[in-house]
Amino acid sequence: MRSLVPLSEAQNLPFWRRPITLLFVMAMTMPIAFNAWSALLNNFVIEAANFDGADIGLLHTVREIPGFLAIGVIAVLLVMREQVLGLVSLILLGVATAVTAWFPSLGGLLMVTLFSSIGFHYYETVNQSLQLQWLPKDRAPQVLGWLVATGSASTLVIYGLIVLTWDRFELSYNTVFMAAGGLTAVMALFCLLAYPQFEAPTPQVRKLVLRRRYWLYYLLQFMAGARRQIFVVFAGFMMVEKFGFDVHELTGLYLVNLVINMIAAPMLGRAVARFGERRTLIFEYSGLALVFACYGGIYWFGWGVMIAAVLYVIDHILFALALALKTYFQKIADPADIAPTAAVAFTINHIAAVFLPVLLGLLWVVSPSAVFGLAALMALCSLALSLLIPRHPEPGNETVLSKYAPAPAE
Repeated sequence: MRSLVPLSEAQNLPFWRRPITLLFVMAMTMPIAFNAWSALLNNFVIEAANFDGADIGLLHTVREIPGFLAIGVIAVLLVMREQVLGLVSLILLGVATAVTAWFPSLGGLLMVTLFSSIGFHYYETVNQSLQLQWLPKDRAPQVLGWLVATGSASTLVIYGLIVLTWDRFELSYNTVFMAAGGLTAVMALFCLLAYPQFEAPTPQVRKLVLRRRYWLYYLLQFMAGARRQIFVVFAGFMMVEKFGFDVHELTGLYLVNLVINMIAAPMLGRAVARFGERRTLIFEYSGLALVFACYGGIYWFGWGVMIAAVLYVIDHILFALALALKTYFQKIADPADIAPTAAVAFTINHIAAVFLPVLLGLLWVVSPSAVFGLAALMALCSLALSLLIPRHPEPGNETVLSKYAPAPAE
């Protein structure tokens, strides 16, 4: 086993081998496989497997099962360090993405999606924990914004290549899946071998942690997971099913999102640092409620493709403000709780994700507008919860109701 390097000594390493650099490399690596898969998925399942709304809902339900079981990360951490688990998970994501086109049937896609999802969700759980442990509280919002921008830049390159080469070179789905998944796996393997193991100053609790004082964070995570599913599963599917977007057209829309995110994400990080988590999340959830209501208007009032595309871009910008939820937890958490609570929060975030896609897939067949109307109501629920965040969250001041809570027993 390689020697451990305490975070306090990591500044003595060459810049490219420091913890913050590893966070940026991982932020660059994961989107290559995941977003190439996302860009091709809707067209691939419709063309290769004749999916309808119910099928795509089922696929995404299976995809979210590992997220619901992210609490299992706590057990894995008994035998494996967080940093190693994160990189091994990235390798699994890359390999599973690479072979996606080899299974052009409902059963085959469900199987390979399950494996790629295990890699993605375990990586995301560990990555969030490492970010909050390795980044100082005063710099976390700004650095998280830059990490979002880095992921957007990485995805921009992938989407740009798809747009420029898909028709010109008559690329196959298998070629793109293999290239993107293989690159992610190779980069993750490099990180596993090239970087030392970093030791955070506070040892992490290696057991299930559920604390009453984190209740608002848990509820916000649950609502975020429910809301996200509707966007991830059905917004892109709408662009293909209703407006007939081809691969390069849908990917072109993603490119617009990425360019805007690269510019906006660092500014959003600074906004969180300046205005605080309470105001930021109130703004995000108000905007999301309006956007989802307008998605419904596409079906109610027959609005055209330009309005749908603008809404899709605004949705992505607001989604980047989710970093405020991370920094809210960082401010109220016991430092030893970060790893186990990241796993618990990821599971809570995916409770709705396990059953919502398949149920809403059935509702989509009957009324797509009702799906987006439900999402608007969820955003309003999140807005109500965000009003309970204090202006200056910290341990003992987790919510505006904390001052009314009984004092803990001695």
